[in-house]
Amino acid sequence: MALRQPFERGLGRRIFGVTPHGTLALLRGAWARAVGPDLAGRTEVLAIEGQTLRIRVPDARWRKVLHRMQRDILSRLREQTGDMAPFRLGFQEGLVAPPETPPAPAPRVAEDIPLPGSVAAEAEAIADPEIRAQFESAAARYLSRFRVGGL
Repeated sequence: MALRQPFERGLGRRIFGVTPHGTLALLRGAWARAVGPDLAGRTEVLAIEGQTLRIRVPDARWRKVLHRMQRDILSRLREQTGDMAPFRLGFQEGLVAPPETPPAPAPRVAEDIPLPGSVAAEAEAIADPEIRAQFESAAARYLSRFRVGGL
């Protein structure tokens, strides 16, 4: 679920700490949402130096484009990260590392256990067959954790 409002004052610091490493982790996570997936794939968040977020860009053209967008990007970062947002962006030209590939999904658990009557009744109340199937699948995976030999 996306955060629709800025972080509660100080919440980011309580969650991510006051270390540059924690701040950088938060800003790396917020970068793609602030600039969009296409632009995030062409840039790389490098470091936080004081109140400046260092971004690697492929060439001078991208540096100029992002420089012109800086105010909007900083505003979006502030919406995402609250008082942990940087005040400036600094750009460095160079080879941008490819975006990290997400980890492979965990193997699915066998879903052949019967659902208890109360859970099955709740599932039947879901009109959409696709959502009902997802609910039943999730319930079966959850319940399999409590079986002998489960997760």
